[in-house]
Amino acid sequence: MQNTFYHQSIIGSLRIDVFEGAVIGIKFEEGTSLDTSTFLQEVCCEIDLYLQGNLTEFSFPIKLFGTPFQLRVWNALLNIPYGQTCTYKDIATKIDCPKGARAVGLANNKNPIMIVVPCHRVIGANGKLTGYAGGIDIKKFLLDIEK
Repeated sequence: MQNTFYHQSIIGSLRIDVFEGAVIGIKFEEGTSLDTSTFLQEVCCEIDLYLQGNLTEFSFPIKLFGTPFQLRVWNALLNIPYGQTCTYKDIATKIDCPKGARAVGLANNKNPIMIVVPCHRVIGANGKLTGYAGGIDIKKFLLDIEK
């Protein structure tokens, strides 16, 4: 059974979806919920610590659902070290799809677990910040706390 929880963070309301003891979704969305399980409290605590610059790696389990290509992209995102960035082309090259920068961007846009699967660490080839579901200001905030 999937459970949904809404967490009020310093960057806005986050919807957190949990299935079979793992986080399967985090996205920017307003809402309220009654679920206050210990697991969700720990997830929210880690998110808050990260957003305060006091946590560099999440310890709670996640589970990703997507196409084989999306899973390759999202797993590559998980390997971008804290405090570093790379380009869409870098990710495409890492997953053996060197001409697939645009497809990587589309998969990045479908990332179901914002913040934890760090799509915010992917920047344009020119070094500029490009699209982010939470907006460019939040992407900049996330990158700044990782400096």
